[in-house]
Amino acid sequence: MSDASTPSNGAAGAETPPKVNVRILAQFMRDLSFENVAAQKKLQGTNVQPDIKVQVSLDANKRDAENQFEVGTKFKVTSSNKEDGQVLFLIELDYVGVFLIEGVPKEQMHPFLLIECPRLIFPFARRIISDVTRDGGFPPLNLETVDFLALYKQELQRQAALKAQADQAAQPSN
Repeated sequence: MSDASTPSNGAAGAETPPKVNVRILAQFMRDLSFENVAAQKKLQGTNVQPDIKVQVSLDANKRDAENQFEVGTKFKVTSSNKEDGQVLFLIELDYVGVFLIEGVPKEQMHPFLLIECPRLIFPFARRIISDVTRDGGFPPLNLETVDFLALYKQELQRQAALKAQADQAAQPSN
């Protein structure tokens, strides 16, 4: 057998990046609201075709303990009847994970908190939403996987556009 097939580690003496260690210390619902509007308004009929809209927002904060962070995912799910636009149900869930994160470089921490951490706790939030809709008298709603990287990029673009508007507004006009 030849040594040519053995992978190399690159340049000799190259510094290896620190090992990333991520642990979920806790998960909890900060807030949960479910409104069965269809039952409240006594909506009935067989022509109900739900139109589901999902909004997701993210937040992350450093905790007092060393290397601990709190990452919140907020889901707002609205189901409306396609035919007449009547709201069928509304769910608002604020789901939080507490993470111990070591080995992530400081310049990469923000995207790590808003992409990787929500990805880790998403299955639990999806399960809660599914159970709540089922327990509320509707078929279980199984959310599609959320692309947290795309959400992060959209938020960066939104912030850049707001900054550009603010900079333009601050420019003196002639």
